[in-house]
Amino acid sequence: MKKILPLLLLTAAASQFWACGADTRSPVMDKNVKLETATLAGGCFWGMEEILRELPGVEDPVVGYTGGSTENPKYEDVKTGATGHAETIQLHFDQAKISYGAILDLFFKMHDPTTPNRQGNDVGSQYRSAIFYHGEAQRAEAEAAVKRAQASGRWKRPITTEVTPAGKFWPAEEYHQDYLKKHPGGYTCHYVRD
Repeated sequence: MKKILPLLLLTAAASQFWACGADTRSPVMDKNVKLETATLAGGCFWGMEEILRELPGVEDPVVGYTGGSTENPKYEDVKTGATGHAETIQLHFDQAKISYGAILDLFFKMHDPTTPNRQGNDVGSQYRSAIFYHGEAQRAEAEAAVKRAQASGRWKRPITTEVTPAGKFWPAEEYHQDYLKKHPGGYTCHYVRD
């Protein structure tokens, strides 16, 4: 298991989003800013949340479950793999500060998109790699991001990331929210790869 690198030492692809070390996220949403939604699954949601919440323009990351058939799923059900849900992070972002494509490019650097239903020690369909798109523009960008990631040479095996329409998102239980903030040094299999 690898620990998440200190945020200031993340790869150049991630660090390009920081503005001279200043926190550019606004604690109060500007009513004139139109936020878009991104919904991503790439293994245990704790580590994904830890990395993505630090990006400028990202607001309100929430971990939860999507992609399954059970209404209002709970962790105890999702962890069995029987509900069809994936552990997911849903966030809102300001397109003027960060693009959907940039978020997806980082997504493909922070998990292994070539291992179906697995990330590190976490095994099961709830740990699959998936992009749940909101609208046709996101679908097209997701498909382009998959192609960029495959062409990058970073991954020797084929990418298995699902690109599928977003359905109902169910927030996870409160103890999962901001888990690595509450438990520094807790388990994660996510880190940014060069």
